[in-house]
Amino acid sequence: MAEPGKGVTAGKLAINVQKRLTRAQEKVLQKLGKADETRDTVFEEMVANFNKQMTEGTKLQKDLKSYLVAVKTMHEASRRLQDCLADMYEPEWFGKEEMDALAEDSDTLWLDYHQSLADKSVACMDTYLTQFPDIKARIAKRDRKMVDFDSARHHFSSLQKGKKKDEAKIAKAEEELGRAQRIFEELNVELQDELPSLWDNRVGVYVNTFQSLAVHNQSKLHIRLCFLQVKAIHDYAATDGDELELKMGDAVLVLAFDNPDEQDDGWLLGVKESHWVQSKDISAKGVFPENFTQKV
Repeated sequence: MAEPGKGVTAGKLAINVQKRLTRAQEKVLQKLGKADETRDTVFEEMVANFNKQMTEGTKLQKDLKSYLVAVKTMHEASRRLQDCLADMYEPEWFGKEEMDALAEDSDTLWLDYHQSLADKSVACMDTYLTQFPDIKARIAKRDRKMVDFDSARHHFSSLQKGKKKDEAKIAKAEEELGRAQRIFEELNVELQDELPSLWDNRVGVYVNTFQSLAVHNQSKLHIRLCFLQVKAIHDYAATDGDELELKMGDAVLVLAFDNPDEQDDGWLLGVKESHWVQSKDISAKGVFPENFTQKV
């Protein structure tokens, strides 16, 4: 006696095998030009966009995760550099306390930046990509059901055109055609609604992802250290907006140029010590002639 459930399983297996054989036969006939194929160029374009979107999103997710690893590595390198500077920075040099505070701030900024990337940019892409496998599976199912519909349509047509018409077979074929058409059209309509919406939503996802990257401006992570202090030995009247006006006796902290190529011979970049002590920022920095000052 057969075990319960065995016949059902075997029956389903036989049905699935038959479906695959029928689909394979239908595809062969279509490729040989012996059977027409249902085509939808608009839907095919939607699928092409979907595949492009999925490929781009997957690459962006991979690159974001690599970038996250690089940020962590850079943080570790920055911490080692700060430790090295702290060890070599002599107590009598100007800004020892400020340098230690900036090193601590830098460590916090790197941690915040890493966490922001993980929580917003990477997590956003992870969530965004979770919807693609299901839609991809439904597109593949829609393609299979389209073949089933074509096969049922051709079978029904051949029975109608046959010399010996079997009304019972024709009725059954018509019923199968109606069922195949309903299943195909349900999937087709769902995907035609979803795919354009998903394609349009990619812009908002990308904007949010890159905005999260920009929130923690990396320029905040660069610390300006001053190892040189000069004092003005002559008054200097600034003649341009990027120049620093000096009065004799002004103490100036010399800074490095963001771009060394911008430094002209005989000119330095700095901020007045009085401004630094008061505000702890370099917004009032400017260039000045080196020969109007002397090292302290």
